[in-house]
Amino acid sequence: MSSLLLTIFAPTFGEGGMERMLVNMANGLTEAGLGVDFWVGREDGPFLERLGPAVRLLRHPRTSTRRRTAAFAGYLAERRPDVVLAAKDPAVLMALEARRLSGAPCAVVARPGSVSQRLQRRPALLRWRDLRVMRRAYRGADLVVANSEGLARDVEAVSGIPVASVPVVRNPVVTPDLEALAAVPPGHAWLATGQPPVVLGVGAFRRGKDFETLLRAFALARATRPMRLVLLGRGRREETLRRLARGLGVSADVAFPGFLENPYPFMRAAAVLVLSSRWEGSPNVLTEALALGTPVVSTDCPSGPREVLQDGRVGPLVPMGDAQAMARAILDTLAHRPDPARLRAAVAEYSRAENARRYSELLRRLVGPVRPVRLSPAPAPTAGTP
Repeated sequence: MSSLLLTIFAPTFGEGGMERMLVNMANGLTEAGLGVDFWVGREDGPFLERLGPAVRLLRHPRTSTRRRTAAFAGYLAERRPDVVLAAKDPAVLMALEARRLSGAPCAVVARPGSVSQRLQRRPALLRWRDLRVMRRAYRGADLVVANSEGLARDVEAVSGIPVASVPVVRNPVVTPDLEALAAVPPGHAWLATGQPPVVLGVGAFRRGKDFETLLRAFALARATRPMRLVLLGRGRREETLRRLARGLGVSADVAFPGFLENPYPFMRAAAVLVLSSRWEGSPNVLTEALALGTPVVSTDCPSGPREVLQDGRVGPLVPMGDAQAMARAILDTLAHRPDPARLRAAVAEYSRAENARRYSELLRRLVGPVRPVRLSPAPAPTAGTP
């Protein structure tokens, strides 16, 4: 069988939206006929159990960047994939260095996260350092693929690569098993029939997600009608958020269930999902909620919400940090629920099958004719080996 062998290189694999999208991408590309190796820098991790049997998972325990780069170079020399897709800028630089060390003739594709907003919030010296890392990564890669048009423009601004040379491929958010995952009972009393409507926020508890504004907006909206707020996630700002809820007098109606690998039952049962972010690359939670027919409210942050919500036609866009505007949008959405079928149709472009089709076209065009690939089952690598 002649196919293209792709290695998805995620040495700092965590529990964020990008990692979930990489798993979805791997499964979609194997279904499209590609061979896929999935190289991660950890023994275990969320979402990895969702990889299909056709994906070859390689685990390398957390260690120094130098050792991890050397291990990946050894993998490249042995396996010789056609393409390495590296997620996030440090991984791109590691992949480029590993290619140099190994002499393997693979192409390196960069898949960046958020760019301009990440730079803006950094101190001057760190911003200069990060900018240099981004430029080296994007200019060194054979191809940079963005998940939103706003991100493609950011890549051009940072690296000088013309935006016309940065293809946009939407995230593989809508998967064939999304409905089945959402059908699982959420197991939370607030989401039972007959309870007040639940406002939902999903994401890591860090500054960029700005759950503080969501809490303030919830307090304002709750003063008008009964409702509850559920915040799914975890992070270093959790105690700050809990203190704010107590200070606003709404802690009895705010729940923190923690991080859930399957948040979709909560998304389906919620009355409205709110994205309160100050910046995004492509906001997966908005797309997932819409795919399940759940109304959404979002800040008009760079760079994805305006694209997903079609300039506000699919759901209201509010200024960043404006709790009063967010509260009004929540109340209006609860009072005038949009047609779920219309919401689902708005995110049809974000399917796993469409993502696989577009990536397959781009990768085959990038490498040209490919050699027969070793798709026979490989023995599971032991810990610490590539």
